[in-house]
Amino acid sequence: MKKFYIVFMMVLLSASAVKVHAQDPPFSQFYANPLYLNPALAGSKICPRIAINTRLQWTLISGNYRTYAASFDMHANALQGGIGVRFMRDEAGQATITSHNMAIMYSYHIKLSRSLSMRVGAEIGFMQRSLNTRDLNFGDQIDTRYGFVYLTKEAFDNADKMMFDAGAGAVIYSDVFYGGVAFHHINEPNEGFLGNSKLPFKFTAHAGAMIPIGRTRKYAGEAFISPNILFQLQQNFYQLNVGFYAGKGPFVGGLWYRSNDSFIALVGIQKGIFKIGYSYDITISKLTNATAGSHEISLGFQFGCKPPRIKYRTFICPSF
Repeated sequence: MKKFYIVFMMVLLSASAVKVHAQDPPFSQFYANPLYLNPALAGSKICPRIAINTRLQWTLISGNYRTYAASFDMHANALQGGIGVRFMRDEAGQATITSHNMAIMYSYHIKLSRSLSMRVGAEIGFMQRSLNTRDLNFGDQIDTRYGFVYLTKEAFDNADKMMFDAGAGAVIYSDVFYGGVAFHHINEPNEGFLGNSKLPFKFTAHAGAMIPIGRTRKYAGEAFISPNILFQLQQNFYQLNVGFYAGKGPFVGGLWYRSNDSFIALVGIQKGIFKIGYSYDITISKLTNATAGSHEISLGFQFGCKPPRIKYRTFICPSF
């Protein structure tokens, strides 16, 4: 009974006249997962950086979503820009459907003026989508008296899919303001097990500012407030996040509103090369009483390095 919704989905996938479209997993701490947000952010901190993210969505619902991500990026002098690699695993329906994604990316730095810089980036990668048919139940297994007792005659010859994926992005930033756009799944890969199920093109726009609090006119890692906005559009699904970060010393907090879905509360600590953040999505939609919200944890390591021969402006943005 717990996986009837997956069986229903498979029925839709098996119908040739029906097209089913999926959406990408969302992350509430989007700047803690920078290469997933925008490939142009590869190498934007100049020195080597590692990001690790875990999201548990709607934990009270059976067969909830679990998403894991890890990335590495740094500036490359010989390429006059940044390079990065990203891995992600997404589980749905108690890992009945799993997706793996690996991408490599490059961003090129452009100095627009003394106070303004730009990065343009591109990514290419591969996606794998797998269906664990052993945990599915079908109608031909049902005995009217004893329940699921028979072996199914359903056959799945294409329970694994491999797809090529491509994306691009750009960011413009100064010492205070920043903004960017990203385009993911430009080629709209077909991820359907049976029939046609394209992963729709996704558009992302994000912007914000790092405003110092105190006498200093330039952000120097002390007290600050950072208003931000994120907009994403994928097929008929859109997401609008509006909120702010605030921090002093090693401590960071944040509060967000995600349109028609949830409020997001964040706490984080950043000390030396290490940072850790936790956020909780408080569901406000019709699923409020059933989901128990969503949890997200991020870990990050920002290493030091020898300054490049040519001076590049560091992308100043929140860490979470």
